[in-house]
Amino acid sequence: MRGKFAIVSLGCAKNLVDSEVMADGLVQAGYRKVSPPRANVVVVNTCAFIDSAKQEAVNAILELTRAREQGKAPAGQKILVAGCLAQRYADELVKLLPEVDAFVGVDQVGRIVQIVQTSLAGGGQKIYRSKVSTLVPDFGATRFRLTPAHSAYVKIAEGCNHACAYCAIPRIRGGFRSRPLPNVLREIEALARNGAKEINLIAQDTTFYGLDRPASGDTLAKLLREANKIPGDFYLRVLYTHPAHWNEELIATFAECAKVLKYVDIPLQHIADHLLAEQRRRTSGGYIRRLLTRLREAVPGIGLRTTFISGLPGETEQDHAELCDFVREFRFERAGVFPYSREEGTIAARMKDQVHHATRKRRANELNMILAGIADEIGSSCVGRQMRVLVDAPGIARGAWDAPDVDGVVHVDKSLPVGQITTVRITDSIAYELFAEGNDVP
Repeated sequence: MRGKFAIVSLGCAKNLVDSEVMADGLVQAGYRKVSPPRANVVVVNTCAFIDSAKQEAVNAILELTRAREQGKAPAGQKILVAGCLAQRYADELVKLLPEVDAFVGVDQVGRIVQIVQTSLAGGGQKIYRSKVSTLVPDFGATRFRLTPAHSAYVKIAEGCNHACAYCAIPRIRGGFRSRPLPNVLREIEALARNGAKEINLIAQDTTFYGLDRPASGDTLAKLLREANKIPGDFYLRVLYTHPAHWNEELIATFAECAKVLKYVDIPLQHIADHLLAEQRRRTSGGYIRRLLTRLREAVPGIGLRTTFISGLPGETEQDHAELCDFVREFRFERAGVFPYSREEGTIAARMKDQVHHATRKRRANELNMILAGIADEIGSSCVGRQMRVLVDAPGIARGAWDAPDVDGVVHVDKSLPVGQITTVRITDSIAYELFAEGNDVP
């Protein structure tokens, strides 16, 4: 046994997959995973998407360094900061956080064992980072799963080709790179064979899958149809789709493939035409309305999940009112609103007509109040219905419209086995929380 390590994984599910890859490499090299206070080395895998994520990462790092200083960790414990924060700000953080032993960029997940070994030996660099991220992910090998056995994430691509004015992800993660289709299918098949009931497909933009390599003929629709043929009692959930890349073939795939959940995660960000244009979203309000209408026509019972950004530069009270009316009109099954975060290095950060932070928050609160009312009504409409759910933990399950960690839950009988897909009857609701009775209702 080489030693003990801990992983602190922050941010999105895409980061979590990177954490699983790093953890697996360390386990295969003979290290044992433990909690941070017992570890010889702690890897903090960070997010840097918005200010609150950066602050969360810095707080986690400082908590670890304080514990080490106070003798609440093994002598000589090494603290490595990985992921987006390290990729974007390593040069500054070396000076601001000298107590961190190394900063590890997003391309270095496959080198984590070597970096850890060098750090524990007292050597190595302070920064391990490629200037531009170009790694094509290949996660077909085993991973040290940090999710429950019944639910898993599969990252089908890395990076992003969009230039949304408010977003720094392409600067951090590089351009879009799809994994080869056979590689993705092998991973899905292995997960299904090992008992995964829910397989969540993720990327910065899942609908762009294969379009960076047109000669391959790969598309998200093709991937889903091929994955739908894999034997086993599991389902596929598609996250992080972009409205600009939907087409009739993909819509038909959602309608026809039994293993593909009737759930679409489609961040829209806004509906006002001038804001969509200024923020480089490659869509218009009319296009979005037509797409959502078509999805609901073609896929009966589909659950639409979206997010909005309130207070984008140049947003007027009229734009805000239009967004409120749009939300009332389309009554999304699942939705969230976030105040705009002004990120340095982005186009939006340099725009004139920045909206005051108090106005951003007020508008976001108003939208969230509308969404809460809609959620109450949608939840009430589920009462009396039978629902197929996946039991996540004792007494807690999720339905088709509930992605892990971001959507609602269904409260079920605690006797139902964790990891089981079963049918229950909904008896009550509070917004996105449903309450059910029954075990395998006929």
